[in-house]
Amino acid sequence: MTSLDFKADLHRYLREAREALLWKLEGLPEYDIRRPLLPTGTNLLGLVKHNAGVEAGYFGATFGRPFPDALPWMEVEAEPNADMWATAGESREEIVGLYQRVCAHSDATIEARPLDAEGRVPWWSPERQVVTLHRILVHVTAEAHRHAGHADIVRELIDGDAGVRRTNSNMPDEDRQWWSAYRDRLETVARTFRS
Repeated sequence: MTSLDFKADLHRYLREAREALLWKLEGLPEYDIRRPLLPTGTNLLGLVKHNAGVEAGYFGATFGRPFPDALPWMEVEAEPNADMWATAGESREEIVGLYQRVCAHSDATIEARPLDAEGRVPWWSPERQVVTLHRILVHVTAEAHRHAGHADIVRELIDGDAGVRRTNSNMPDEDRQWWSAYRDRLETVARTFRS
């Protein structure tokens, strides 16, 4: 039996979510990575920008290691949802580069602290503010996977590409004709439940 390394396991899952999120941008033009395809404005580049802010806060300020770059969209005066889209002045390279720097900063916090290291989340309610690295690692990993799932759906809406990760889509290996027939069959079943 191999020894257990809970921190390494959690960190690996976080890295997989980050990789999946960035993978969803690959091969798409600027317009498509910025397109708001849902009523809430959800878009691929905005999801990356949002996750950069999430990690900067939770693995930075929470553990006394503030991320050195200013993130103006995270300020109290910022407009609502400013972290969920890229402005015309923010390029793909800037947002992806920022996310990669934030991830490196987060990784340094994760590697330097034990799972039971305490931190403080100032934006949580007072009775919940004191946390451990373990709790934050679970929280941020869940958040990253949630948004990677959002990115998967948005990417599928753009060009039909879907899947969990570059190396294993975890999808049946069928052509577009099969998928179209499959979707139509599901729609037929759903229609039997219309009122």
